Order: sequence, then structure tokens, then C-alpha cells
Amino acid sequence: MRSFAPNGLARAAVRFKPASFVGTFVALMMSALIVTACGVLLETGVRASVPPERYAKAPVVAAADQSARLVADTVDGPEETAYPLPDTARVDAGLAAKAARAPGAAAAVPDLTFPVRRGDGALTGHGWGAHVFTGTALSAGAAPDAGEVVLDAAAARTARAGVGDTVALETAAGRADFRVSGLAVAGAGDTAAAGATAGGTATAWFADAEAPVLAGHPGRADAIAVLAEDGVDTSALAAAVERSLAGSGARVLTGDDRGEVEDHGLAYARETLFALGGSFGGIATLVAVLTTAGTVALSVGQRSREFALLRAVGATPRQIRRAVAAEALLVAPPAGLLGSLPGIGLASWWFAQLKDRGAVPQAVELHVSGIPLLAAVGLGLLTALVAGWAAGRRPARIKPGQALAEASVERLRPGVVRIVLGLGAVVGGSVLAGVASSAAGADAANASLGVVMLLMLAVALLGPLLARLCAALFGLLLRGGGAPASLAAANSRANARRTASAITPIVLAMAFASTLVFLHTSESHVAAAQLRDGLTADHVVTHPAGLPTGAVDRAARAPGVEAAVGLLDTQVLVPVEGGGETSLQEAAAQGVSGSGARLAEVQDLDVRSGSLDRVGADRIAVDTTLATAAKVEVGDELPLYLPDGTRARPEVVAVYGRGLGLPAVTMDRAFLAGHVTSEFDSTLLVRGGDAGPLAVLGEVTDVSDHTVARNADRELGAWANYTMAAVLGGFAAVAAVNTLVMTVLERRRELTVLRLVGSTRRQVLRMLGWESLLVSVAGVALGTAIAMITLTPMVRGLTGESPHVPPLLYGSFAAAGVGLALLAVTLPARAALRRRP
Repeated sequence: MRSFAPNGLARAAVRFKPASFVGTFVALMMSALIVTACGVLLETGVRASVPPERYAKAPVVAAADQSARLVADTVDGPEETAYPLPDTARVDAGLAAKAARAPGAAAAVPDLTFPVRRGDGALTGHGWGAHVFTGTALSAGAAPDAGEVVLDAAAARTARAGVGDTVALETAAGRADFRVSGLAVAGAGDTAAAGATAGGTATAWFADAEAPVLAGHPGRADAIAVLAEDGVDTSALAAAVERSLAGSGARVLTGDDRGEVEDHGLAYARETLFALGGSFGGIATLVAVLTTAGTVALSVGQRSREFALLRAVGATPRQIRRAVAAEALLVAPPAGLLGSLPGIGLASWWFAQLKDRGAVPQAVELHVSGIPLLAAVGLGLLTALVAGWAAGRRPARIKPGQALAEASVERLRPGVVRIVLGLGAVVGGSVLAGVASSAAGADAANASLGVVMLLMLAVALLGPLLARLCAALFGLLLRGGGAPASLAAANSRANARRTASAITPIVLAMAFASTLVFLHTSESHVAAAQLRDGLTADHVVTHPAGLPTGAVDRAARAPGVEAAVGLLDTQVLVPVEGGGETSLQEAAAQGVSGSGARLAEVQDLDVRSGSLDRVGADRIAVDTTLATAAKVEVGDELPLYLPDGTRARPEVVAVYGRGLGLPAVTMDRAFLAGHVTSEFDSTLLVRGGDAGPLAVLGEVTDVSDHTVARNADRELGAWANYTMAAVLGGFAAVAAVNTLVMTVLERRRELTVLRLVGSTRRQVLRMLGWESLLVSVAGVALGTAIAMITLTPMVRGLTGESPHVPPLLYGSFAAAGVGLALLAVTLPARAALRRRP
């Protein structure tokens, strides 16, 4: 560390020429900002937890694993990956008796939460036995027996029923009349469960023996709540319950782990935070490193004359290297610390937006520690040291006379190692582009991500050569612009390193912003077209609480109705191959009430092979993209996980082409029965007839309105992509402006010489304007090329179509790049030219 200690040269440079380090400071500060923000989100995802509410008074909870797990063989041994289940996995309700016999257990209660309909309203149903840990207490009447129900005040008021009255309720078991045996005041546990459901806070309690049948899961329970005897330690009780349930597959949970059973959104929140902080954070970190390294190298390169003079007056190579390293030590830590604070602010805003959009449960808190801050500061320091060492290596190594000569005239080409690495990145990106173009689904997406990373690395390494090439090409176009334009082209060719430093961040901003935004526009464009073309029904009926029992038959009897099909919408997990590994892909699924032939009357799935007529028990139809990823065709069995984690191997009887706008898996409704929390149909598609008679079933819309509503469901994905594009593009834009300002301020002597030889202030500004136009157009063109090379195979693999690039949106990106470059050059240039030459 002694060789890195700040010496007199470094302290003097920072003290007496602070302007030379402002650009480096800004770049390091922005790098720390983005790395800190992503790091905070990643750490929050790792530590995310939800305090239990329903099970707050049950110290131990036994529940099924809420994830599907795949084990893969790796060089380090078996590696397990968990995938959140779309719905609740349940346990055998008989395990409650075993848990109750565990030493220290006072009671064990099988718990259920399920939707109940009453007229147009919705209630949340439970077994009455849960009152012992939820705090619910009777206010009138008695506990329910078979055929009876206890209502809370809200449910009783809505039903206008009291003790002894009869209410008609609809459950998974059908419509039935129940006698109100009592009224109750919901405790904190039941209130939390009711508030988390779509139906609202009204609650109904049924007899414990009857509740599983009404929920549609006979003999099953969502979880088993175990209460402790007085004085029994929680950990001791958990160990005893675990021994009692050994071999059952149930997990024994305590502490905040109990909250995972209540709120399945936690698993998806972790995935979202991992994606933002990990996957996107890795890309953002690479962008930060590349732009910061370029800025540091530019700062060191701008002082090559000073280093040459120092060598001429006797400074040793070691002293020069120490000076560069010490400058990094003086600038990087304070820049990193100063950038970390707004980074925490960005993470807080981002996290709050995710909560507002329902992607993260409200109970999850943002976790901020010193780890992301130290990582941001350390990464900035390491980047500054490496980039400074690389830029200062040659002026420190060569002879003093040669250093003075090279300081006055820029080298024509980069070093051999840099060229070799850059060409290697180009070759690697080209190979991966070929792989991506011949792949589909996840394979295409994964390969395309490697393409953009390698091509961006190639741009950073081969920047001077690309800058000289762009200057030569644009120089031909600028010949008609007069002397200022010709001089701008000549300047760009002669100072290719400086030009490359300005082009690189614009390329980064354009490439990544275009990739993220136009990936979403492409998917949305295809999905909207498939949904519009695939819905052939005249009316779409939906209801927030699900459609009432018998809605299909009631709609079919309406005057003029030719066909009515109910759909139960959910998701399944399908094993797919990608990158030589198997993963589980979540796929939208629809359970059809009726035959495939009847479905074809209201939905055109664009069947490519097989027939929908054969869809039934253990026979399904799948989208062609999913079939390709899963490597199945008509006649094969497709292994999948049903919503509650139950494994199945249905036969594929049809492959269709509209699985992006419509569900990717179509199966018989009975095949899903018992594997979802709510068995009420989600959608009713009706062909023929008038909307009026259907209004009693729910909200009736036509196909165009339903298409708009379905597209609105993609808003979270759109917001996420646009936000990531704004963060990356904004960072790269700041880096580009910072670099351009640095280059203009460093050229004050050159601009003064131009004024002395007779150039007017306007001519100099025009020359700089042409230079900024050359830089921005070259950056936009290169960024666009990289984005299209990346997007084309990715979008074709995911949608089967070419990328959809809205002209106005692309034009705004290009205009922003050109406008920022012009402002970044013009404003400091005007300030520099105010003085008389």
C-alpha cells in the first residue's frame, strides 16, 4: 500500500488543477449512485420478509413448500433452484392430529382461507376452529355446525340476516342455503386474511369438518397452526412438531417465515428485487465501469503533456505510476461516498414505486446497510486505479523525449492487447448473435444478452478505431458544410481517443435504452394483435369476485346466444430447456368449461397442429413457443406443475400460435379443479345475443374494451422496462455530457489559437457544433446497430416476429442524444470563448 500513498505530485495536481479532476469525480459519483441503488435493492431481496399477521399468535406453523424445486448437477455438485408456485400448496389436514400430539403442543388447528360469493358480493371463508389463534370471538349465537355459518357484522349487514336466518352462499361446492348460527367480531388474524383477498373484508366461518369441502380441497388445509402450552419455548415446540411430522413433506416454520405462508407475494417480490438488483444491477455495473473507466482514461490522457514534462525533468516511471494511483485514492473515495447518498434515495423511490404497483408486499421494508455502499466505493476505486494505471502506463514507461513527442501528437492506433481483446469481443458477439438467431425462447434471450454485453465491450476497447472510421465516413458528408465542418471532421480523426471517449457513453445509452424499451414494445405489439385476432366472441363477462356458479348455463339460455364458454385463468410451471439447463417457466393457463370445439367458437387460437376437440382430462393444448422451449409436439407428454405444485404429465393434443396474447396453455377446467384457491370462473366468453341479459352475471364488455383492459395488465412490465431504461440511459447521458464538457474545457488553448489565426467566434462554435453532431450521430448509429443485433433474435425467439420500433419513440431517443451532445458542447464553449484571444 506504500506505493499507493498520496505523493506530492498527486496532491499538487488535485490542489492546483481541480478542474482536471471534476469530470472524473462526477463519473465516479454517478457510478457509485447506480451501484448503490442496485445493491440496496438486491440486499433487500435477500433479506425480505413479511411479519406474520394471521398466524401472529400461533408460534409454530406447518405448511407445504410453496416452491417447486429443481436440482441440477454442476461442477460444484448438486444445485437446487426454487421457483415460487402460482397458488397455495396445501398439506394433509390429518397432520393436525399428529402435530397436536407433539410434546409442548396445546392444540393444532388446520386452517383454510377461501372465497365465498353472496349475490354480487364476496366474502372470505374460514373454518371456525381458527378463532383460537386469530382472536375472533362470538358476539351472539353459537359456533357453526354442518349447514350453518357465522357471519361478521359487515357480512350480516349486507345480507340483512341475523341469528337463525338463512343466507344463500356460493362456494366451490356449489350454491347452498346456510343457517346463521351466530355473529362474530373478527380478530386481527381474520381481519388481515380478509383484507388480503380480492373479495374485501366481510368474513364467514363454517364448521371445521365442512370447510375443506366448501373450499374445494377435501382433506386438505392451507396450513396447520400449532399453539404452545404455557412456558414452552418456540424452538423446542418447533423441533417436537418437526419430529412428529417427519416424512410428511410439511415444513415447520417459526418467526417471520410464517408470513411466507400468508403472503405469496413475498416470493415474487424477491424475484423482482433479485432481477432489478442482480440481473439489471450487473448490466448497470458494467455500464458504470465502462463509462467511468473511459472518463478516468480521458482525464489521465489529457495530462499526458504534464507527465511528459515530469519525465523530462527527472521523474521516474514509478513516481508517475504512484501519482496516478494516488490521484485515484484522493478522488474515488469521496466521490463514491457522495454518490452513495443519492443512490440510497434512488433505491427508496424505486422500492416505493414497486410497492405502489403491488409488486412488493406493503409489509416488506427497504434494507439499507453499509455493504452496498462499501461495494460502490470499492468498485469505483478499483475502476479508477485500473483505468488510471492503463492510461498512465505508456507515458510512465517510454523515454522522456518520446513522451514529449507523443504528448503533442496522438498515437494512430490503440495498443496491440486492446485491439486483440476488442476483436475477440466482436467475434464472440457475432458467434452469440448466430446462436441467438437459431434459438428460441429463453435460449434466444440469454444468448442475446451476451451479444449486447460483448458488443458494448468491443466498442469500449476499439473506440479510437471506430471513432476514426466514423470521422472518415461523416467527413465525406461534411465536405459540403464549409470550413467549420471540414475542420470538425479533421479534428475528430486526429483526436480519435477524445472522440471515442465521447461516443462510448452515447452508444451505451442508446443500446441499452433501445433494447429495454423496444423489447417491451415488440412483445406488447404482438400480444395486442394476438388478443385482438384471437377473441371472436361478441361479449366478455367478468366479475371481481369471479363469476357465479352456473354462469355458463345461464348465459347459454339467454336469447340469441350461440355459444358460451367459461374460462378459469391461472398459471402453471413448465420445465423448459435453456443454455443447456432446465428451468421452470411460468405460463398463463386457461381451464375451459366445455369442449374444445365450443371454445373454437369464441376463441381463435390459430391451431398449427392437432385439434382442440381432444382437449380434456389429462389432454392439453399449448402455444408453439412454449412447445419449442419444452421440446414437445402433438402426441408427447408435457411434464408440468399445476398451480398448487401438483405434478402432472398431460398429453399435448394441439399446438397453437397465439399464446402471447392469449394463455399459453389450454386445458379442461376439471383438470384444474382442486388445484386453485378460487374455482369461480374468471371470464365468460359469449357469442351472439345482447349484453343486457348478461349484465346480471357481471360486467359485460365488447372485445375491443376487453383488449384494452388486458393490455393494461402489462403496465407493470412496461413501467419496469422504462424505468430501467431511464436509469441506464440517464446515467450514460450524464456520462456523455460530462465527457463532452471535459473535452471542450481541455481544448481552451486550441480554441484560443483558432481565434488568433483569424477564426470568428461563430466559426469556432459552428466547428464544435459539427463535432458534437458527428459524435452524437455516430453514437446513436452504433447504439442502434447493437440494439437491433440484440433485439432481432431475442424478439423472434420470444414472439416469432420482428422487433416493433415505434418511429416517434425512436426519434425521441435519437433527438435526445443529439440535443444533449449539442448542449454539452455549446454551453462550455461559449463560456470559454468569452475572453479575448
